[in-house]
Amino acid sequence: MKENIDPLLEQPLGLMIGYFSVAVVELIVFLSCFESLTKYRCWQEIKRGNMAASLATGGKIFGLCNVIRFAAKQPSIYDFMIWSSVGSLLLFAAYLLFQFWTPVFRLDREIAEGNTSVGFISMAVSVSVSFLIGACLG
Repeated sequence: MKENIDPLLEQPLGLMIGYFSVAVVELIVFLSCFESLTKYRCWQEIKRGNMAASLATGGKIFGLCNVIRFAAKQPSIYDFMIWSSVGSLLLFAAYLLFQFWTPVFRLDREIAEGNTSVGFISMAVSVSVSFLIGACLG
Protein backbone atom coordinates (compact mmCIF):
# COMPACT_ATOMS: atom_id res chain seq x y z
CA MET A 1 0.00 0.00 0.00
CA LYS A 2 2.90 2.32 0.78
CA GLU A 3 4.01 1.96 -2.85
CA ASN A 4 0.63 3.34 -3.99
CA ILE A 5 0.64 6.30 -1.60
CA ASP A 6 4.23 7.52 -1.89
CA PRO A 7 3.89 8.78 -5.50
CA LEU A 8 0.84 10.79 -4.46
CA LEU A 9 2.77 12.30 -1.56
CA GLU A 10 5.46 13.52 -3.97
CA GLN A 11 2.95 16.02 -5.38
CA PRO A 12 2.30 19.18 -3.31
CA LEU A 13 -1.49 18.77 -3.46
CA GLY A 14 -1.25 15.08 -2.56
CA LEU A 15 1.05 15.88 0.34
CA MET A 16 -1.29 18.58 1.64
CA ILE A 17 -4.29 16.24 1.40
CA GLY A 18 -2.30 13.51 3.15
CA TYR A 19 -1.26 15.76 6.04
CA PHE A 20 -4.76 17.18 6.36
CA SER A 21 -6.40 13.73 6.32
CA VAL A 22 -4.06 12.39 8.97
CA ALA A 23 -4.55 15.53 11.09
CA VAL A 24 -8.36 15.27 10.97
CA VAL A 25 -8.31 11.57 11.84
CA GLU A 26 -5.92 12.18 14.74
CA LEU A 27 -8.03 15.09 15.98
CA ILE A 28 -11.15 12.89 16.00
CA VAL A 29 -9.37 9.96 17.67
CA PHE A 30 -7.66 11.97 20.39
CA LEU A 31 -10.70 14.17 21.04
CA SER A 32 -12.68 10.94 21.49
CA CYS A 33 -10.04 9.81 24.01
CA PHE A 34 -10.50 13.06 25.94
CA GLU A 35 -14.28 12.60 25.78
CA SER A 36 -14.01 9.09 27.23
CA LEU A 37 -11.78 10.41 30.02
CA THR A 38 -14.25 13.00 31.30
CA LYS A 39 -17.12 12.02 33.55
CA TYR A 40 -19.44 14.44 31.74
CA ARG A 41 -20.38 14.34 28.05
CA CYS A 42 -18.67 17.33 26.47
CA TRP A 43 -20.95 17.80 23.49
CA GLN A 44 -24.14 17.31 25.50
CA GLU A 45 -22.96 19.90 28.01
CA ILE A 46 -22.05 22.32 25.23
CA LYS A 47 -25.45 21.76 23.60
CA ARG A 48 -27.20 22.74 26.82
CA GLY A 49 -25.12 25.93 27.05
CA ASN A 50 -22.43 24.94 29.55
CA MET A 51 -19.73 27.54 28.89
CA ALA A 52 -17.22 25.77 31.17
CA ALA A 53 -17.48 22.59 29.07
CA SER A 54 -17.20 24.67 25.93
CA LEU A 55 -14.02 26.38 27.16
CA ALA A 56 -12.45 23.11 28.29
CA THR A 57 -13.33 21.30 25.05
CA GLY A 58 -12.18 24.23 22.94
CA GLY A 59 -8.87 24.19 24.78
CA LYS A 60 -8.45 20.50 24.05
CA ILE A 61 -9.25 21.03 20.36
CA PHE A 62 -6.84 23.95 20.12
CA GLY A 63 -4.18 22.03 22.04
CA LEU A 64 -4.44 19.00 19.78
CA CYS A 65 -4.41 21.12 16.62
CA ASN A 66 -1.42 23.08 17.90
CA VAL A 67 0.55 19.89 18.60
CA ILE A 68 -0.39 18.58 15.15
CA ARG A 69 0.72 21.90 13.61
CA PHE A 70 4.18 21.63 15.16
CA ALA A 71 4.46 17.97 14.14
CA ALA A 72 3.68 18.90 10.53
CA LYS A 73 7.21 20.32 10.29
CA GLN A 74 8.59 16.77 10.28
CA PRO A 75 10.37 15.76 7.05
CA SER A 76 7.94 12.99 6.03
CA ILE A 77 4.28 12.22 6.55
CA TYR A 78 5.28 9.06 8.39
CA ASP A 79 7.38 11.05 10.87
CA PHE A 80 4.48 13.49 11.11
CA MET A 81 2.10 10.68 12.07
CA ILE A 82 4.47 9.36 14.72
CA TRP A 83 5.34 12.71 16.29
CA SER A 84 1.81 14.12 16.21
CA SER A 85 0.60 10.95 17.95
CA VAL A 86 3.37 11.17 20.54
CA GLY A 87 2.61 14.85 21.11
CA SER A 88 -1.12 14.16 21.44
CA LEU A 89 -0.43 11.39 23.94
CA LEU A 90 1.72 13.82 25.93
CA LEU A 91 -1.14 16.34 25.93
CA PHE A 92 -3.47 13.58 27.10
CA ALA A 93 -1.03 12.67 29.89
CA ALA A 94 -0.74 16.32 30.90
CA TYR A 95 -4.53 16.51 31.21
CA LEU A 96 -4.52 13.44 33.46
CA LEU A 97 -1.83 15.04 35.62
CA PHE A 98 -3.83 18.27 35.76
CA GLN A 99 -6.82 16.32 37.07
CA PHE A 100 -4.61 14.60 39.63
CA TRP A 101 -2.94 17.84 40.77
CA THR A 102 -6.18 19.65 41.50
CA PRO A 103 -7.24 18.02 44.78
CA VAL A 104 -8.96 21.23 45.93
CA PHE A 105 -11.86 20.49 43.57
CA ARG A 106 -13.01 17.77 41.21
CA LEU A 107 -12.23 19.10 37.75
CA ASP A 108 -14.92 17.16 35.89
CA ARG A 109 -17.62 17.91 38.44
CA GLU A 110 -16.86 21.64 38.42
CA ILE A 111 -16.94 21.77 34.62
CA ALA A 112 -20.17 19.73 34.48
CA GLU A 113 -21.72 22.18 36.95
CA GLY A 114 -20.75 25.09 34.70
CA ASN A 115 -17.90 26.62 36.69
CA THR A 116 -16.44 28.84 33.96
CA SER A 117 -13.33 29.63 36.01
CA VAL A 118 -12.42 25.94 36.05
CA GLY A 119 -13.31 25.61 32.36
CA PHE A 120 -11.06 28.55 31.55
CA ILE A 121 -8.09 27.25 33.54
CA SER A 122 -8.55 23.85 31.88
CA MET A 123 -8.46 25.56 28.49
CA ALA A 124 -5.37 27.56 29.48
CA VAL A 125 -3.55 24.41 30.63
CA SER A 126 -4.34 22.59 27.36
CA VAL A 127 -3.23 25.52 25.22
CA SER A 128 -0.08 26.23 27.26
CA VAL A 129 1.04 22.62 27.42
CA SER A 130 0.46 22.24 23.67
CA PHE A 131 2.97 25.06 23.05
CA LEU A 132 5.50 23.35 25.32
CA ILE A 133 5.02 20.04 23.52
CA GLY A 134 5.26 21.80 20.18
CA ALA A 135 8.52 23.47 21.15
CA CYS A 136 9.92 20.07 22.09
CA LEU A 137 8.83 18.61 18.75
CA GLY A 138 11.00 21.16 17.02
